[in-house]
Amino acid sequence: MLEVKTIEQPDERREFPHGHLDSVHLSGLDFAKATFEPGWRWSESVAPLAGTRSCEVPHNGYVAQGRMHVLMDDGTEGEAGPGDVFVISPGHDAWVVGNETVVVYDFAGAMAQEYAKSR
Repeated sequence: MLEVKTIEQPDERREFPHGHLDSVHLSGLDFAKATFEPGWRWSESVAPLAGTRSCEVPHNGYVAQGRMHVLMDDGTEGEAGPGDVFVISPGHDAWVVGNETVVVYDFAGAMAQEYAKSR
């Protein structure tokens, strides 16, 4: 089997305040590119769509541009910036740091399937 798609022609786009998610769906892989503009914060921009207090989607990803701050429900927090690879468990909030757009590539699959879908 060979499947190739470009994220520049996504199978799906989900818009939300201060950002959007583009995703492609392949056999065994859902891949997403998230773009978060300055002012984006999960608890304000996506929580109303998700219907949950915090993000319950796991993320395995790579930050291509910008900086993002993550606050876990247990109080743990940290930042990820260009070149950083990350794993984030369900139960968190996140927001753009500074005035640069954040671009994240997510390989977890759950982001492409569930993130920012109205419930």
